[in-house]
Amino acid sequence: MKFIVTLERGEDGWIVAECPSIPGCVSQGRTEEEALENIKEAIALCLEVRAEEGLPLTVRTHEVEVTV
Repeated sequence: MKFIVTLERGEDGWIVAECPSIPGCVSQGRTEEEALENIKEAIALCLEVRAEEGLPLTVRTHEVEVTV
């Protein structure tokens, strides 16, 4: 499975990785590479827990265009 993830530098300098299609699925790393590896593990664990609890594995996300 492939997931979209976001990367953002936190106030502490660490890179925060989040998977928007899985509520609460967040991880971090000292580098982008480390954050990406960590979010992969977090996604797998989040999917496992959601399945065990009978929750939908993901929530729907949409791409919208905004003109500014």
